[in-house]
Amino acid sequence: MLAGAALAGAAPADAVPDGKRIAPGVTYRQFDVDASAGPTHAHLLTVDLANPHVRVDLLHPGAVAVRATVSAMADSAGAVAGVNGDFFNITETQHPGVEATGASVGPAIADRQVLKAAVPNGQRFGPPLPPGTTTEDVFGVGTDRRARLDRLSLVGNVDTPEGTVTLKGLNQYALPVNSVGAFTYRWGSASRTRSVCGTDTRRSAPCSTDTYEVKVRGGRVVSAADTPGSGTIPADTTVLVGREEGAQRLRKLSVGDAVTVTHRLVAASSAVPYAFAIGGFPVLEGGEARSGLDNVTSAVRTVVGFKDDGRQLLILALDGAADYRTGMTVAEEAGTMRSLGASDAFNLDGGGSSELVTREAGASTVTVRNHPSSGAERPVANGIGVFSAG
Repeated sequence: MLAGAALAGAAPADAVPDGKRIAPGVTYRQFDVDASAGPTHAHLLTVDLANPHVRVDLLHPGAVAVRATVSAMADSAGAVAGVNGDFFNITETQHPGVEATGASVGPAIADRQVLKAAVPNGQRFGPPLPPGTTTEDVFGVGTDRRARLDRLSLVGNVDTPEGTVTLKGLNQYALPVNSVGAFTYRWGSASRTRSVCGTDTRRSAPCSTDTYEVKVRGGRVVSAADTPGSGTIPADTTVLVGREEGAQRLRKLSVGDAVTVTHRLVAASSAVPYAFAIGGFPVLEGGEARSGLDNVTSAVRTVVGFKDDGRQLLILALDGAADYRTGMTVAEEAGTMRSLGASDAFNLDGGGSSELVTREAGASTVTVRNHPSSGAERPVANGIGVFSAG
């Protein structure tokens, strides 16, 4: 599947067919892939997590409901390389007048801190999920510096004088029907209205008309409103948004009532805490491609994988230049990662979002290595950053 010669046409910036050292434990190279829709071109970062001078973490713009380009996020964080991340709430044409938040679909952990949980499956953006996968699926690296595929589920409660309400959302652009979700300062200042639109199975369903919002500060209710609001949330404040039955539960609260909100993400498999985690969906596990992967639709794609029991990362983004933007199918993506030696691989956002950047030795900023298919960098919700202390 892999070929060695450079493709004709618009060549990627500083083509590196044989590999180039970016930093200790980090290399970058390019190669051709003979895909079913035609030749495509891949950009690959190899990251040695066994090297104590190397680490990876989530790139993000400082808040969940904000977007930025991969290069801007990488430069701001001081990364030597990076790639785009999870799918995100990119548009709201189905809900006129509602702001697209830019927030990502799946769970997110940055620097060991939980940023958000996953939206319901039916509320996600991106291609259809492969059978058996969910929006809770993540790629992550544990505090033991090993990469894993896992699932992260939200566990939380809202304890009130009227009883305990199970928390069903954390800094999410979409809440389950009949639920209560929490928004913290990590959400940002974007409107919370989108969180009550759509249903668990249909993203385009109308926004709920049965909503309620409560602000909690210092363990007490300080205000309430019939509709979700917007604006910066102070670090000592949690905003609770309810829809349908969740709204009815919140209406029982009065200003001054004692309320305690707790939340955490619980891993399905790993007992090792995650230093970083990002959403998407698995395509390769234990050396075998998942069943039911799309083998028809070709597109520019981004994928991350690992080998050597999670000690070495493979981060791949396809090029979007006109000569080879036909890309590959999800099934071909899994096959390509396996041919590179990956035991496990995880699909990230693609199309106009696919982007890979690296920083030259001595440079103060990164360079975009692939051609974004839209002709320019697209602001995205998050990404994976590679950092070097050497």
